[in-house]
Amino acid sequence: MRRFGPPPPDGGPRLQRPDRTGPRSGRPTLPGPPTELISTPGGVGLEQLVTGVGEPVTVFAHGLGGDIAGTRPLGSAVTGRRVFFHFRGHGRSDAPVGPWSFGDLAGDLRAVADRAGASRAVGVSMGAGALARLLSETPERFERAVFYLPAPLDGTRPAAAEARVERLLAAVESGEAASIAAAVESELPPAVRNTPTGWSYLRQRVEQLQKDGLAAELTTLWHEPAVADESKLTAFRGRALVLGCQGDEVHPTAWAERLAGLLPDAQLHIYDRPAVLWTNRSELRERISSFLNS
Repeated sequence: MRRFGPPPPDGGPRLQRPDRTGPRSGRPTLPGPPTELISTPGGVGLEQLVTGVGEPVTVFAHGLGGDIAGTRPLGSAVTGRRVFFHFRGHGRSDAPVGPWSFGDLAGDLRAVADRAGASRAVGVSMGAGALARLLSETPERFERAVFYLPAPLDGTRPAAAEARVERLLAAVESGEAASIAAAVESELPPAVRNTPTGWSYLRQRVEQLQKDGLAAELTTLWHEPAVADESKLTAFRGRALVLGCQGDEVHPTAWAERLAGLLPDAQLHIYDRPAVLWTNRSELRERISSFLNS
């Protein structure tokens, strides 16, 4: 197994290079909330963060190269306990020997959800693909499910998605903050770049990726379909919300429309422009929380 970024000394923070370059300010980024490492039945240690109290419990699954911080805004108005975690190869979670599959990611998601007693789930991109795989295997597992910018189910991806991942992994492997920042900046809409909000996001992401790295095995996920038999999703009897957006070359709207057509009585909403988490965050949070809280 090869992991991009320096290895953690005894599970602690990974060392950063002394010659860091890239986005700086007079103020360091604030430390994130304390997380914990949990053991899973499959023997993979996963990092998680639990917020909120009471029932119901909702688990949040991030996208490829994403992190806990990136999914937390989606749950800020969701009632009950909220469980955010890092898939294998992300954050402080383990990176076992590959190759990996969406079956492995579904296993990570299932382990976190079972441990927390979650009855609801939110999946983003790759996390949405893992959620779809889990539901294809056990359609009764969740009462409600949200799929935000879902990944393809058939294993095919557009060239833009391939290029994005390759660029991000190469930048993280270099260890140079400027290279990582350049790769991450492409995720931001032009209006947000070179703003205090944009710089804050870049600093947080650069520090997290320098500290924790990313696993090279992530490139093996699409060697087979996320869901081998898509017809099995028609057995889902819970409620589903599928969210896509026009103009996103990494997440074509056709994927969201196809997934919504497979899930019985799924609600489908397509936003009219990409980068919804930046351009229409309040409405996105309201739509997700209204669906899960009702």
